[in-house]
Amino acid sequence: MTPDPSLATPGAPAAAPARPARTRSNGQWAVDGRAPLNHNEEVKAAGPGLDVRERIERVYAREGFSSIDPDDLNGRFRWWGLYTQRRPGIDGGRTAQLSNEELSDEFFMLRVRVDGGALTTEQLRVVGDLSTRFGRDSADITDRQNVQLHWVRVEDVPQVWRELEAVGLRTTEACGDTPRVVLGSPVAGIARDEVLDPTPVVEEIVGRFVGDPELANLPRKFKTAVTGHPSQDVVHEINDVSFVGVVHPELGPGFDVWVGGGLSTSAHLAQRLGAFVTADEAPEVWHGVVRVFRDYGYRRLRNKARLKYLVADWGAARFREVLETEYLGRRLTDGPAPPPPRGPGDHVGVHEQKDGRRYVGLAPTVGRVSGTVLRAIADAAEAAGSGRVRLTPHQKVVVLDVEPDRVDALLAAARELGLTAAPSPFRRSTIACTGIEFCKLAIVETKATAAQAVAELERRLAGIELDTPITLHVNGCPNSCARIQTADIGLKGQLVTGDDGVQVPGFQVHLGGGLASADRTEPGLGRTVRGLKVSATGLADYVERVVRRYLDTRADRETFAAWAHRSDEEALR
Repeated sequence: MTPDPSLATPGAPAAAPARPARTRSNGQWAVDGRAPLNHNEEVKAAGPGLDVRERIERVYAREGFSSIDPDDLNGRFRWWGLYTQRRPGIDGGRTAQLSNEELSDEFFMLRVRVDGGALTTEQLRVVGDLSTRFGRDSADITDRQNVQLHWVRVEDVPQVWRELEAVGLRTTEACGDTPRVVLGSPVAGIARDEVLDPTPVVEEIVGRFVGDPELANLPRKFKTAVTGHPSQDVVHEINDVSFVGVVHPELGPGFDVWVGGGLSTSAHLAQRLGAFVTADEAPEVWHGVVRVFRDYGYRRLRNKARLKYLVADWGAARFREVLETEYLGRRLTDGPAPPPPRGPGDHVGVHEQKDGRRYVGLAPTVGRVSGTVLRAIADAAEAAGSGRVRLTPHQKVVVLDVEPDRVDALLAAARELGLTAAPSPFRRSTIACTGIEFCKLAIVETKATAAQAVAELERRLAGIELDTPITLHVNGCPNSCARIQTADIGLKGQLVTGDDGVQVPGFQVHLGGGLASADRTEPGLGRTVRGLKVSATGLADYVERVVRRYLDTRADRETFAAWAHRSDEEALR
């Protein structure tokens, strides 16, 4: 490609030098053509993922699980938020030994798409009701602001869709090689200190582009985050594209653009494009970024097909150049970087809104709730004068628009449900992925393990003051759905060998990771210590030990992450 010199960006970093000519195709549509180079690409080329809905409604829901075509079951179903869940009774040692078919049960995880985390109480009640009727009362609040149900039968999926869509919810592209849920600030439009309200941006991206067949065959999933809050509350550094609220010295409030973040087994932090966009421009720029990924993303190898690999190879300057010259047809405005985040981004606690009412952030334990609890939250919110709730990227629930004289009643109702606005440091800062209970990739159990560790740490470390919470992220496999590389203590599920030589469920430990926050100006990935692994049953023992050692040996006001990176390995064991 020869860039148009009239579209050069003043003040932007110099473009990366050209790489040597490749001798092997990466499956980039804009370079190599569209011939499929693996089975996943063949399936997508043979039939659009979005088209499977008609077969689900007309054939599979009527004829049952055994009638489902394998390419639909293991591929296209994801375009509508459906994955087969793990067959019960298969231990973690067999995860890598069995095929997907052997691991799969005849029930589905169904992911309800909640863009911006925004739900009305009516929507929340419907999700809870569907859970109790079709999902054995299962419900998890994810760190992507979605709700996941389990135990869903294919026979029931059309009815679930009808009831969700009747209240404005859907599962369209909740999974698959598509634009996934758009993360948004949980306090958008109501926080006293937000730079700008990102709600119109989220709504326009979702309304215009989710379900668009032109964007429904990406190399892999595509994750988006948009916030206008100074806490930068959408983990923007680990999304494919993010828009972070800033104030331009001449143009006023808008967004700074980041691309190429992602974790999984190979963590990459997003890079700034150095571009400022207004709220009106943001959907167009989003559309350009996702099309760059569609056309230039690597499709030959599935494990290299995320946008982060393209950005790592190109660099931010070349990515911006291609975006401007080939997709936008104009220069983007240079802009300032966001200031350091202010305040915690989980929004736990009671806070005043800009209209004088309150928003109340409630912490469940590691996102595990139930349909019954979701319905009860809706009831409690309405009793407090609210009709809106938000889910957060930290597995929390925020009730908006609470009348000041009803806050105490809401807090009391929440406590009865196992939620609190004043959690202990570890209850507040621990998240966990789905784990072996339902996930076919998992090696160890996570939700119950994390909940038990939280309860033990609350007991053992009661009365100990922490300047800032120590984040504890528990993941059932190497794929980092619970963001282990960006936690103070990140735990990657694997089998570990006990003192008796027997393998047991456990974790590899990552220490000192974190995203930018009020206590950390720059994001960074955790370190691993050679041979440092803990068993699941010894998790609380290890965390207690390392936290006490940190408190005994830290410098004045030193964060856990800073201490973990400077300490010798023996201090971290």
